[in-house]
Formats: sequence, C-alpha cells, structure tokens
Amino acid sequence: MIVTVTPNPSLDRTYRVDGFRLGALHRADHVTVEASGKGVNVSRVLAVRGVPTMAVLPLGGSEGGHLAGLLAEAGLPHEGVGVAAAARVNVTVIEPGGRTTKVNAPGEALTAAEQEALVRRTREAALTEAASWVACCGSLPPGTDPELTVRLIQAAHSAGARAAVDTSGAALPAALSAGADLIKPNREELAELTGRELRTVEAVVAAAREVAAGGTAVLASIGVDGAVLVDGRVCLWAKAPSIEPVNTTGAGDTLLAGYLAAASAESGSMRPESRLAEAVALGTSACLAPGTAELPGTLLRPEHVVVRRLDGAGRAAGDSGVPINHAAAERAAGEPRRSS
Repeated sequence: MIVTVTPNPSLDRTYRVDGFRLGALHRADHVTVEASGKGVNVSRVLAVRGVPTMAVLPLGGSEGGHLAGLLAEAGLPHEGVGVAAAARVNVTVIEPGGRTTKVNAPGEALTAAEQEALVRRTREAALTEAASWVACCGSLPPGTDPELTVRLIQAAHSAGARAAVDTSGAALPAALSAGADLIKPNREELAELTGRELRTVEAVVAAAREVAAGGTAVLASIGVDGAVLVDGRVCLWAKAPSIEPVNTTGAGDTLLAGYLAAASAESGSMRPESRLAEAVALGTSACLAPGTAELPGTLLRPEHVVVRRLDGAGRAAGDSGVPINHAAAERAAGEPRRSS
C-alpha cells in the first residue's frame, strides 16, 4: 500500500487547441476536467497499475465536492479532510506536438486545525493500511509553514512507512532536514535547492550527489534527458527512446508512481537499475496520453530504457572522459535524443 497526501489539490481543466497565440481568441476542440494535484496523480497511476493506494487530501467548497465526486467516479480510494476554503482550479492548454501551457491557481491557506487534521488523517491511513510509503506531493497552500511537510514526514515514519517528497520552495529543504527517505525534484527545483546552474546531466548528477550525501535518496526528473537516481549505494542515469509527446503534464508524477511501485515492500528486492527503468518507462509513457498523469493503451517497456551506472566524476562506466550531458552522451553512444 502506498499512501499519498496532497496539501493543495486541484481541479485541472485541460483545453486542446489547434494553435496558441497570446492575446488571441481560441476555440478548444477538446476539454477535460480531472481531479488533480501531484499526490492525486501519483495515486491515480498506481491504481491503474494495480498497486493498492490511498489518497489523502483537503476538500473544500463546491470545487472540493466536484473533486471528490471525480475521485469516487474513478474508483480511487481517498480520505478527504474537510476544510473551509474551496479547492483551486488549474488550467492547461495543449497544442499540436504536445507543447503545454499551464496556469496554476495558488490555492487557499489551511488553518492550524485543518493542517493538524491532515497530518492526523495521513498517519491513520498509513497505520491502517500498513503503508510501505507515504508520498507527500505538490506545493503547499500559500502562507503555509514548511513545518507541515516535516510533520507529514514524521507521521509517515511513526506509522512505519518510508517518506517520499515531491515539492518545491522552502518545503524541499525542510523535507531534507526532517529525514525524508526520497525526494523527487525536477531540474529547476534541484537547481534552487543547491544554488547551482544545472545545464548538463553531469551538473545534475553532481547536485544530486551533494544532496544525497545527507542520507536522502534523490530521484531527479530532467525532461528529455531522462532521470537520475542517487542514493547511498548507486548513481544511475536513465533515458527512454525518443517520442512525440502528446501531453507532458503529470509525467513527473507518473515517474514517481512507477518508482514507488517498484520500490514498495512487495517488490523491494528489485535492483535499483530495474526500479529506475520501470519509473522512466512509465513516466515517458504518460507523455503519450492526452490527460494529466494518464497512461496510453500501450506502454513503453522498461527494457527499452537505457540505464547507465555513473562513476564518481559523473561519467558513464566505460565512457572514459565523456561528460554526461545529452549531446555528448548521445554522440558517444549513437542514441537519439530522448524524452521522459
């Protein structure tokens, strides 16, 4: 069982348009409304893959009621915490070729009592379901102390579960200080966390090593360059075959879902290379479906993902002196540019 907690869930409205120009009138040819937020996305993918999951989230206002109805309609197990403020609504515009424009609403602050209820419900769910992981995902509502992330991690650990965190801003270093077992930043979030410019995969690897030295594993998603996994035992870089993306929104959430499923108690003996290949294959597959964190009918297979073990200098084993950035690595290996 994997429990997810989403402090700032949303309704996601997605519009597909023939082309997008600022200041112009557009007529969408397809519109969807989905229950969303990063933790909800992770749980949705896990459920589709047959992995037991429970989504914990605050639900308020008519938007929260709509969100809860969508979760029930999808058969996604969830525990709602009643709050006063309405759930936020996000807008996504998708053009041919998969270029995506997003406008995310900020959400509303949770009161101290509502935060306490969210932490309590998360711990109860993890205990009741004997969760192997609790994934704390997404931004915190405006004005929320990053201490909420710390308390959610503590709730996971007190219930005997490992804690994974996919967040940004001040909540990310707070997660490290609280002893999160895994963080899943993207390139920009890892750059902010370490105060570095991460223009190459080699730079991403160095930054991830720096963070993982504190004892927290780092699963960094880096777009077309794939993903990097660094923990106390291994440093890996994985890339999937090149694709023509349909919608990249939620691909990172799908990557995390794939990794947590592979790293759960039931399949904990899987090698790190295999766990990362499973995650990258699933995250890349999500880019081929029109919805947020949706999976297409045919999935990319893990064996099609190239996984390299990196040395202390951030170079692939056997690629002596070749810097790990997508251009150099692809020239060295003769591989096409890939996406995840």
